[in-house]
Amino acid sequence: MKVHIDTGRCQGHGRCYDLAPGVFGEDGEGYGTVLNGGVVPAGEEQQARLAVSNCPERAIDVIEES
Repeated sequence: MKVHIDTGRCQGHGRCYDLAPGVFGEDGEGYGTVLNGGVVPAGEEQQARLAVSNCPERAIDVIEES
C-alpha cells in the first residue's frame, strides 16, 4: 500500500502526521509529506487509512499494490 498527498489540496491541518507519524511527516511550513517514498510500513495500514479519512481536503490518495 502506498499513499500520496496532493500538495495543491493540502492546507496543512496536520491530521495525517498526528494520526500516522510513521507514514506522514511535515515540511517546514506545516504541510503534510509522505515518508518512505509513500510506502506504508507493515502494520501501519490502519493508521494510514485513518489519516486518509480524517483529511478535511481529501488531499491524500491510497494506492493499492498487488
